[in-house]
Amino acid sequence: MEKFIISGGSSLSGRLRVKGAKNSILPILAASLLTSERVELKDVPDISDVKVMLNILECLGVKVSREKDILLLEPGSLYTSEIPESLMCEMRSSIFLMGPLLGRLGKVKVSYPGGCDIGPRPIDLHLKGLISMGVNIKEENGCVQAEARSLKGSNVHLDFPSVGATENIMMAAIYARGTTTIHNAAKEPEIIDLQNFLNKMGAKIKGAGTDTIKIEGVKSLGKVSYTLIPDRILAGTMIIAAAITRGELMLENVIPEHLEAVSSKLREAGVEIWEEGDVLHVKGRKINAVQSVRTLPYPGFPTDMQAQTMTLLTLARGTSVITENVFDGRFSHVGELKKMGADIMVDGRSAVIQGVKQLHGAVVKAPDLRAGAALVLAGLAAEGHTIVEEIHHIDRGYEKFEETLRGLGANIKRVGIPAEV
Repeated sequence: MEKFIISGGSSLSGRLRVKGAKNSILPILAASLLTSERVELKDVPDISDVKVMLNILECLGVKVSREKDILLLEPGSLYTSEIPESLMCEMRSSIFLMGPLLGRLGKVKVSYPGGCDIGPRPIDLHLKGLISMGVNIKEENGCVQAEARSLKGSNVHLDFPSVGATENIMMAAIYARGTTTIHNAAKEPEIIDLQNFLNKMGAKIKGAGTDTIKIEGVKSLGKVSYTLIPDRILAGTMIIAAAITRGELMLENVIPEHLEAVSSKLREAGVEIWEEGDVLHVKGRKINAVQSVRTLPYPGFPTDMQAQTMTLLTLARGTSVITENVFDGRFSHVGELKKMGADIMVDGRSAVIQGVKQLHGAVVKAPDLRAGAALVLAGLAAEGHTIVEEIHHIDRGYEKFEETLRGLGANIKRVGIPAEV
């Protein structure tokens, strides 16, 4: 398997254009099944999760072609509603396909999804919403079979503002009779992106970005050409890359308000960040401890930025505390950071980080996508050589991460045998 070899100590500098959001493209690819007409998607990141989702779409009967960062999809007549277990196990986001396939074909069979091991992420909220719309669910042998002769509009109240459940129910409701209302909906920018994509095809959705979303059922959707919003988690990761290396970056194609929770905490830590339209300027300084970082659903501090932020705070002056309120298993990077000299103590959902003067190179393993990126950031700042293994996790959400960093001055290379996608 492949790994990264990093020689730390180089300051990053330069400019980088941020590509389309991973957390937008996956549900939007699923939503493309709701039309039989041509779908053109622009600014699509070349990441392994996208490749897996495209493999699934092709298995269902979608014709796929790609030219650089533009994807062309021709859903046409789908010839199956059953998703291969081998592909479902590779990516949790494949659960998004339940809503569109129920809407388009009236039935779907999936196995329980895989993806990063960051704690329990049950699909109960997805199923509860679908059942309220008239879907019959049967679970056996690790599979979920769902069928509905006719979907009906419903009032759905989510016990937790789950992004995935919100998006799945939105897509299922497109062809439902009447109006579906989702209460306590997730508010993430990627949900607004999905709404805008669907509405451009002819859907009737309003309220995305608030806690109440209303979907009025329609009979058909048409063709569409759509550009994704920029990836706020990639942008946040690169802000920390500049900060931890005492570098200076200019990030282009950014929506600053999507990063407000992250930027605010990083400014508190001493990072210089300023905006010029859709350009974000970042300058690294000495890092100060941050008394409290608490992950929360949007617009709170994103759980997807917790590991990267912890890495930065390992080099801060003083003691910082991070509390993980979204996923139970999201401190798996702590042991790896401690191998590099970090001083971190975990107590339940909280991690207490005592800043150290220097991290040191070590052999570490990426336990999941964001933790893997955090270990790369640690390697950029560490003394000596760092080897990051299991980097297939990182490839799920960062396009050619080592090439991006190397273009900004990092000393990093990829070696080994690539994993099959």
